[in-house]
Amino acid sequence: MRLVTYSESKRKPAQVGVVAQDGSIIDLARAAKKARVKLPFAADDMIALIGSGRAGLAAVKKAIAGLKTGHHAQNKVVLHAPIPRPRKNVFCVGWNYLDHFAEGAKARPHVQEMPLHPAFFTKAPTTVNGPYDPVPAHAGVTEKLDWEVELAMIIGKGGINIAEADAMKHIFGYTVVNDVSAREVQRQHGQQWFKGKSLDGHCPMGPWIATADEVREPQNLRITCRVNGVTKQDSNTSYMYFKLPRIIAELSAGLTLEPGDIILSGTPAGVGHARTPPEFMKAGDVLETEVVGLGLLRNRIGS
Repeated sequence: MRLVTYSESKRKPAQVGVVAQDGSIIDLARAAKKARVKLPFAADDMIALIGSGRAGLAAVKKAIAGLKTGHHAQNKVVLHAPIPRPRKNVFCVGWNYLDHFAEGAKARPHVQEMPLHPAFFTKAPTTVNGPYDPVPAHAGVTEKLDWEVELAMIIGKGGINIAEADAMKHIFGYTVVNDVSAREVQRQHGQQWFKGKSLDGHCPMGPWIATADEVREPQNLRITCRVNGVTKQDSNTSYMYFKLPRIIAELSAGLTLEPGDIILSGTPAGVGHARTPPEFMKAGDVLETEVVGLGLLRNRIGS
């Protein structure tokens, strides 16, 4: 299934929906009511759905059984980030594609060999943005706005000290994210990435969560990023240095992962700051972020 958080209009409240076979949006609450299915979660809360586990997904499937078309055309609703406001920071992994590690070597003279463990950092919850919403340029705060296409995992079953062999069982689904980065801000604070990665609106996400059963080979997905129609990044998740199970195992060591937690898995080569000469986004640019077969984000850079 593909699950969305949407509103019928900008003035109406957000609710959870399901993408039908024809691409239209099924109103989950309406479908459940008609099918006389009691949902074990609030129909306006994606994290609650995720936290309801197998029982919740079973209820969703029962509610939409037999529906081949939805209640709303996709272009007639407002799609939000699937999890519009995470309960905690978004987890991220740096340097997780060998080619991206190599292209950033000049900016990182103190680290020249791939680390033995994943490099973790986070983005604030206020960075999360919709799949088609403007991404703020934050002029006056940054003039070096960069792109980073990433596959994101959504945790379903929580846990601590998760074994690598069991890690995939903890994934609820996947979504597409761009780890938009303010490069000079990223380096102004003792090389701590948090601030430069955490400007408001700098984590466009979506358009939906594809449940884990729908993504048969998450470690073999083409991943691309375009700016104004020009391809900047084009790779495959098979080139990750630390694979998804390793990321979950290392992150959960002594740290409890909870339903709805979002984990970005790293970006491939092609980012702007490593180009010759460096390239950065400006107001009016169109940023397209895609994991082929999973979803496409299209965001204009705002003011």
